[in-house]
Amino acid sequence: MTPKVLRTEVLAGLVVALALIPEAISFSIIAGVDPSVGLFASFTMAVVISVAGGRPAMISAATGAIALVVAPLAREHGLSYLVAAVILGGLFQITLGALGVAKLMRFVPRSVMVGFVNALAILIFMAQVPELVDVPWMVYPLVVGALLLMVFFPRITKAVPAPLVSIIALTALTIGAGIAVPTVGDKGTLPSSLPVPGLPDVPFTVDTLKLIAPYALALALVGLMESLMTAKLVDDLTDTHSNKTRESIGQGIANVVTGFFGGMGGCAMIGQTMINVKNGARTRLSTFLAGVFLMILCIVFGPVVSDIPMAALVAVMILVSFGTFDWHSVAPATLKRMPTGEITVMIATVAVVVATDNLAIGVVAGTITAMVIFARRVAHLAIVTPVVDPDGNQVVYTVNGELFFASSNDLVYQFDYANDPDKVIIDLASAHVWDASSVAALDAITTKYAARGKTVEIIGLNEHSAKMHGALSGELSGSH
Repeated sequence: MTPKVLRTEVLAGLVVALALIPEAISFSIIAGVDPSVGLFASFTMAVVISVAGGRPAMISAATGAIALVVAPLAREHGLSYLVAAVILGGLFQITLGALGVAKLMRFVPRSVMVGFVNALAILIFMAQVPELVDVPWMVYPLVVGALLLMVFFPRITKAVPAPLVSIIALTALTIGAGIAVPTVGDKGTLPSSLPVPGLPDVPFTVDTLKLIAPYALALALVGLMESLMTAKLVDDLTDTHSNKTRESIGQGIANVVTGFFGGMGGCAMIGQTMINVKNGARTRLSTFLAGVFLMILCIVFGPVVSDIPMAALVAVMILVSFGTFDWHSVAPATLKRMPTGEITVMIATVAVVVATDNLAIGVVAGTITAMVIFARRVAHLAIVTPVVDPDGNQVVYTVNGELFFASSNDLVYQFDYANDPDKVIIDLASAHVWDASSVAALDAITTKYAARGKTVEIIGLNEHSAKMHGALSGELSGSH
């Protein structure tokens, strides 16, 4: 590694660590746990994924998506159960990774991806609302000031992250002017030492497993979806390929380790990863150093971090939510051009996520909606055109399109059984037989003609279709 590359990686790691602190604390608050829980998670996730992950330069830490999944469990049953769920979630991720779940990402439609990102943005914003209710009036101008600073500061320089400048400015102002507003310290004490590994303090019973398993599975799915989506984004940005299966297993290992160190779990972070890659980082070193610098900042500079006003963090998260939302997807010009089905899928994904507070359920619901719309759209793709010979002795039916369970249902009704001549030819040269339903439909057509004393000849089958038809024809009805 050349000195120039080393300097780039070190600086990128430091900038990411600084940007991680407010987010890790904010996500801890969303999850309803002490700031130290999110900070430990960000430290262990970043350090472990830098070794175990499949996408160099990608940052994994405590995230809003994971915080939203585990918040109900932490609220109702406490930190020990949350930690147990994180460890189990990690084991689920290792299993899913080994089973090749990364390959399933290709089946998640783009409209579901857009819905996922937009729903995540809405949930992050909604999580800030409680911090703006029943608070001293000074909180509101501070939030507005922080937002303005983050919007306009990058025009002066992009060398230092605007959120960090905003946090430092608001902290200096509130301390210097003695403004009494809620601070990070009010939310809980920051860590003063490194995390110590240990087992979660929960009973190891079937009841515990039943309680944590749904949260662990949701955590595993959300974490993998967000991580694989971010990895794909970095692949595109850097024109490099990453090992998605290794990334899936790496996320699991990182979450298991994080759980044993009392962290809240996490996954890849779109925002921090963008900061890292845009600062020129391309190797695992920047990810590793982001975690190390984060712990140094907390343990050495903990008292300063405790004085950060909550208004600054709320402003950071509001800006993150606005930056996360895909505004282009809801622009009138885009909506006008977009097929109704795609818009429906996006809205369904967002609506289910916001209603359930669960990103995984939303993605599954959106994908199923997309499948139903797709199946309906292609159900009528098989077009049948009859041509009767001039002498009237035979009719040739040309079938165009894909024959599968959805389209073959209509196929049977497109033939004139009563009035056709005695010889019927079905030409499938422009069609493809995909499944048993299609073979059964062709058998039904043959049977209907045979009942009227007419013969059917099927021609033009391609190799795959002929194989399927040869193996299954006559074997699908229960009469033999």
